[in-house]
Amino acid sequence: MPPQRRNKPLADVPSFPVTLRVSPYSVPTPVARIIGVLLIAFPSLLAMAAPNPSGRSDALAISFLEKKLAASATYVGDEACSSCHPDKSDAYRQTAHARTSSLPSGASIHGKFSPGSNTLRTANPNLFFVMEADEKGYFQKGVLRTSPAEVLERAERFDVVIGSGRKGQTYLFWDGDALLQLPVSYWTGMDEWVNSPGYVDGTANFDRPIAARCLECHASSFESRAPPENSYNKTSLVLGISCERCHGPGGEHVARYRSESPPRSASDSAIVNPAKLPRERQMDVCSLCHAGIGNSLTPPLSFVAGDELARYLQIPKIEPNAHLDVHGSQVQLLERSRCFQSSPAMTCTTCHDVHRPQRDLAAFASNCLACHKVESCRIFPKLGHGIDRQCVTCHMPLQETAQIIISGLDGRTLQPKVRNHQIAIYPDVHLP
Repeated sequence: MPPQRRNKPLADVPSFPVTLRVSPYSVPTPVARIIGVLLIAFPSLLAMAAPNPSGRSDALAISFLEKKLAASATYVGDEACSSCHPDKSDAYRQTAHARTSSLPSGASIHGKFSPGSNTLRTANPNLFFVMEADEKGYFQKGVLRTSPAEVLERAERFDVVIGSGRKGQTYLFWDGDALLQLPVSYWTGMDEWVNSPGYVDGTANFDRPIAARCLECHASSFESRAPPENSYNKTSLVLGISCERCHGPGGEHVARYRSESPPRSASDSAIVNPAKLPRERQMDVCSLCHAGIGNSLTPPLSFVAGDELARYLQIPKIEPNAHLDVHGSQVQLLERSRCFQSSPAMTCTTCHDVHRPQRDLAAFASNCLACHKVESCRIFPKLGHGIDRQCVTCHMPLQETAQIIISGLDGRTLQPKVRNHQIAIYPDVHLP
């Protein structure tokens, strides 16, 4: 007699039964740190905590919310920007920021759905996952054999892709208004499906919630319906990081330049140019997502470029000699650098042009050599000008993060490598 399959319609399967061993993450827990690596780097997975007033009054939190709602009417979207800035807009669409979240498609999902490449087997010989694609969409299905005569299945749709795919991707699905993470992710370096970061191999967990602080760094706009913390208005979700996340609302800017008397001076442009902000405010724009999860003081999306981030997000103070993980602490690591401390004008954008993809490490060397002479490098006598374009390789090395750990079959653990943003001399790092 063939095994019995309980194969209900996808939307009707509530969960695997309680007899299935469940990951300890099956209760609502912060998840931003786990998904954050799939951001910049996998660029920096996820922000994780629900908004926390941290001592601030409800009245103050409401005032920030009212400010945000008033400003929301002036947001115009990227299409309005591209009409006047087509070159920058076209290039920006290819960046990891713009692609840090997207709708599922054959192009946006990097994992394979073809037979032989669409299955993740686990440490539990009775449990595996299959990735399927048909005219209805893309699905992740868990299959559990509970006895020789019974097989249980649960399938959920890929609804949101998190991560540009430079290092990997993870995936979210809607359960009504609740947004949750799928148990299987994709690892670019191995070109394989893997357990989602933090999941226990051999378990199936479709219940991990995605909190607003996570979305704040992986989406441009959304409307929270909390509680619960992962409840949202589906139609409000704007994916990717848009132009206005770094430049502020553009409604007045567009109106002025479309008027019969457009501005003649940049000072009348009614838009934030981060490059013109004081150094501290420039760093705040990046720190919102590249200085760790922090502790939210106001509702999500309250911060607008040009504001003082400390009024919205409390980033814990770190002792000078405390260890900093390379994932999620890029700003703090840069600020520890002697280069940053001795260069009053240095910011993240000294090296990063956020309007275009940057994959060529050698191109960054020109920024280093603006201040340093290659002949001063201790290995110049040995390798000569062969090191001219290798500054980043040695002085900002790729290192494994301890914050993102993926468990695999046979006791393997996978940890992505993230570039250390503390510019320094690393004696153990050598050119190949």
